[in-house]
Amino acid sequence: MAPSAVTPPPVQVKSVHKDRSVPKPTMSENQVSTANLGTKRKIICFSDFDGTIFMQDTGHILFNAFGCGTEQREILDQQIKSGERSFRDVSEEMWGSLNVPFTDGFEAMKDALDIDRDFKTFHDFCLNNKIPFNVISAGLKPVLRSVLDHFLGVEAASNIDIVANDANISEDGSSWKVVWRHDNELGHDKALSINEYKDQAKLESEDGTIPMIIFIGDGVSDLAAAREADVLFARRGLALEEYCIKHKIAYIPYDTFADIQREVIKIAKIDEEKTKGEGLPSNFNPRANLWRRVSSKTAVPIFAAKTPRDEKMFIWPEHYTELKAQEAAAQSVQA
Repeated sequence: MAPSAVTPPPVQVKSVHKDRSVPKPTMSENQVSTANLGTKRKIICFSDFDGTIFMQDTGHILFNAFGCGTEQREILDQQIKSGERSFRDVSEEMWGSLNVPFTDGFEAMKDALDIDRDFKTFHDFCLNNKIPFNVISAGLKPVLRSVLDHFLGVEAASNIDIVANDANISEDGSSWKVVWRHDNELGHDKALSINEYKDQAKLESEDGTIPMIIFIGDGVSDLAAAREADVLFARRGLALEEYCIKHKIAYIPYDTFADIQREVIKIAKIDEEKTKGEGLPSNFNPRANLWRRVSSKTAVPIFAAKTPRDEKMFIWPEHYTELKAQEAAAQSVQA
């Protein structure tokens, strides 16, 4: 019998999480105001979940305790890194190894997880500035939703959209089956999800102002989505930053979300001033910014940039032409 989808039970929100309690942030030299910036610049944030908003990996906690175990999980992780097996294939095996009711698994996760100490303040900042904040993850949506509800509170967490895979979980926990977001070897192609948003943004923009895309991550698995963003934040000292340094990819390092908040304030103001001009902050991703220029009424790229499958190769389109001006000139000659 196929497992039935399980809706996680209501989560009791606690103010104290054993020794991992996160007190309400107070203003300090490491924090910035959550007040409205006053800028008209449209911004949207996409953030990884495991290792970014939370220091640990939700899946690893479950696999280690209720599934394949730590040793086998590490072997499977290495198979992904070596390219021996696809992420989707290995992930299906990991999730399929679980044998635990959702509620029991959730109890283990909430006791083991640590939230970034400045995330709540950053989320308040996003709300006050009408900056949509989206979690974009290769994990399971019901797991991530329950964790956010617990640590942030249901009302605050309801403002966060989660772009992730779904799941069918049997009531007794004997079957965990991933419902993949995309039909490819990744299961959830984060770059495709961001580009789906971009396409929608182009259709909905009435004044031609396209949102500035910010991506926040920590690992190389975030790279596909990161290269589609205008601005990339990489957690300091981890795999994504190391990759960016090695391959000379523009990024901004961060230790906590307070660092991200300070930089977003700076970038938003600079970008608003330069939106009508050609200049952009040096930490912008020139390839990702292509989609903004393509959406304008006067400029299109002379060629479509193709990103190779190999993550080590990047092509930043640098040459543009005002096609409509050329067409107008040609029509004038014909007349």
